[in-house]
Amino acid sequence: MPSLFDPIQIGDLSLTNRIVMAPLTRSRAPGLVPNDLMVEYYRQRASAGLIISEGTQICAEGQGYFDTPGIHTAEQVAGWRRVTDAVHAAGGKIAAQLWHVGRISHCDFQPGGAAPVSSTARAASGNSRTPTGLKPLSTPRALSTAEVGGVVQQFAHAARCAMDAGFDAVEVHGANSYLIDQFLHDSINDRTDAYGGSIANRTRFVVEVMTAVAGAIGAGRCGLRLSPVNLARTPAGGDSQVQELYNHVAEQLAPLGLAFLHVVEGQTGGERDATPFDYQAMRERFGGPWMVNNGYSRAMALKVVADGRADMVAFGRDFISNPDLVRRLRLNAALQPLERSTLYGGGPEGYTDYPSL
Repeated sequence: MPSLFDPIQIGDLSLTNRIVMAPLTRSRAPGLVPNDLMVEYYRQRASAGLIISEGTQICAEGQGYFDTPGIHTAEQVAGWRRVTDAVHAAGGKIAAQLWHVGRISHCDFQPGGAAPVSSTARAASGNSRTPTGLKPLSTPRALSTAEVGGVVQQFAHAARCAMDAGFDAVEVHGANSYLIDQFLHDSINDRTDAYGGSIANRTRFVVEVMTAVAGAIGAGRCGLRLSPVNLARTPAGGDSQVQELYNHVAEQLAPLGLAFLHVVEGQTGGERDATPFDYQAMRERFGGPWMVNNGYSRAMALKVVADGRADMVAFGRDFISNPDLVRRLRLNAALQPLERSTLYGGGPEGYTDYPSL
């Protein structure tokens, strides 16, 4: 039986174990460029089989949160190169999470104060923490059919930038109600063009993005994150045919030969089983390396890998407060609790000052 601590080959990557550091927004990049503090933060966690970076916007329009780094300018590439060099020097591997938030943004973050872009012109519920305080999310502008192809190319450009920055791979963020999710879900996507309506049409954008990214850097260095039933920002009543939608997504992605599919089970950071969904049916259709995420304990992670129901397990919050999480899981040592008040923004406190064993 495979073990959580066994090495694994996924695409072009040889990983020393199957424990993955999940992407975690920390808002520690003033000026949107990685800095010394981020270098140390990621270096401390390099014992993970794979680190997936915090969400990293692919273009200026992709930003929706304060002090989050980008991966589309020369200065950002140079900043990330320092991070990847430090991780590699410590024996680790790291993937860049490519992020476009779509309508989960505010005009304050957008070039020229413009409206955010999305699959729809309907606003999402919720607030945005802007540099001048908490404000309701801005009403977006629906991308034209012609503009969609331009966003696809922005993902490909960001993937090439990630390779220039020394990342080992990229993970496209297709989960948690951000732009790709806004195309997938019929409770959000109200388009009447080739990207709206049927499941095949709503799937078109993510398939085009992954095809372009794989074409830019090689499929063996590309992964995708999805959250089939994390519908926190979808309208009341939710979506129809969720299982059929994600089964179709998996079938369409299978021929690309991606390095992995990273699936959030249940509500991100919340209930795992509130909404029925057959993840193994989706996995069978994808056929490639399968990464699971959401509230996994050590016992759960050991079992899901040993039972062959997943190839890797991603841990989020536990990696924040336990930079040596891999060692603690091996030894079955106690985990340090998370200090929530220091999650977003600030300096070293609650970021690089959690002690190792």
